[in-house]
Amino acid sequence: MVATGRRYRYVGPADVRASVGDFPEGVPIRSSVDLDAYLAAAEPRDRDEPFTYVIDAGGTLRLAPRRSEHVACAGGGEVLGAGEIAFAGERDGWVVTEVSNQSTGYCPDPASWAAVADALDRAGVGRPDGFTAAVVFRRCLACGERNVVRDDDYICALCGAELPEDVEPRLTAQPPTVQRSR
Repeated sequence: MVATGRRYRYVGPADVRASVGDFPEGVPIRSSVDLDAYLAAAEPRDRDEPFTYVIDAGGTLRLAPRRSEHVACAGGGEVLGAGEIAFAGERDGWVVTEVSNQSTGYCPDPASWAAVADALDRAGVGRPDGFTAAVVFRRCLACGERNVVRDDDYICALCGAELPEDVEPRLTAQPPTVQRSR
């Protein structure tokens, strides 16, 4: 199956991408049976918190423990969605109790919900009508820093410049070539 939707490339720190090269990809979840098996095998501490997820370029939900980087879960590839997700067992099967697009490595738009919903529906997992926590990301055109927009405040947290309100320049600006110490 070829999934449709906007693809997001990894835009996080290069050192994070390099550090996860030997980590396994997230486990594909194509059915409720897959989710049953994944959750049964997960360590208890991992079941008590949301999981890292991506929707891979083929439209499949992939899960990893929350401590995992999204870029590792995606095998370094492009994604249709990414964030954190939590599940609860109900009489009719698994349901999503929390789901966000919180991934500072991929910075997916809230519109990525369509790909997330499609992957969950195909896997037979109950879901809400949208993200329970949606995040808006923008890259500062002045300094290149990735920002989370809070309360419609489109101001860079690092340099104070105005952030683009429209989606297109969202992450197209490249970070400055001068390295900053953190």
